Amino acid sequence: MKIEITPGYEHLQDFLTQLPVCFEQGDGRTIHVGRNVIKVMEADGILLNVKRYHVPSFFNRIVYSFFRVPKGKRAFTYPNILLQKGFETPRPVAYVEERAGGLIGYSYFVSLQCPYRRKFYEFGNASIADCREVVSAFARLTARLHEAEIYHRDYSPGNILFDYVDGQYHFSLVDINRMEFGPVSVEKGCANFARLWGQKDFFLQLAQDYASARGVDATYCTERILYYRRRFWTHYIKRHKPDFNLEL
Repeated sequence: MKIEITPGYEHLQDFLTQLPVCFEQGDGRTIHVGRNVIKVMEADGILLNVKRYHVPSFFNRIVYSFFRVPKGKRAFTYPNILLQKGFETPRPVAYVEERAGGLIGYSYFVSLQCPYRRKFYEFGNASIADCREVVSAFARLTARLHEAEIYHRDYSPGNILFDYVDGQYHFSLVDINRMEFGPVSVEKGCANFARLWGQKDFFLQLAQDYASARGVDATYCTERILYYRRRFWTHYIKRHKPDFNLEL
């Protein structure tokens, strides 16, 4: 078993060594079950978020064992890039990797548990009058991310945690193993909002503030944001029923 620990958390070595067994035995509070499983666990008085990545298919086990960086390892590495540039994301604590026959099995990403409890799902059917301030703050945050050459490829409602703290909105980005680092054009930036939930007015406000923050034409941003939103959801509703009142 391979364990990588962020400096300052070496005292959690015993917990991390036992993590696969404790995770399987049911320790902690499960907050998500799917292909991957997420639990909130406690060690030495520290509240931790532990994500266990599923065992890949045999072909992908070979790929991730020898040719590509595993998702859990990327999830452990990328937060430091965001934190160094002044963006909030849960602080990484450790990466744990199991192998059998030289091939990757389960892997675990351990981070501090984010204290923010709100997610962007709540804006699916919200009136813009009820969320204008947070939408504007989020648009400015995203513009800063893009100007800093950071692009979250899974910019969906569940991966944006936020809360109102000390008179302003704070945002924390999670599930960031799928990131791109490099110049982000305005066109590509507009496409980044496609998967968000919200009524049309939500995106009109978003476009105005994003354009203003990046110093570009608001009409252009509005047209492109609505275009990418429409394209994504047109395909989505062919396979799934949306969980909010979708207006395209």
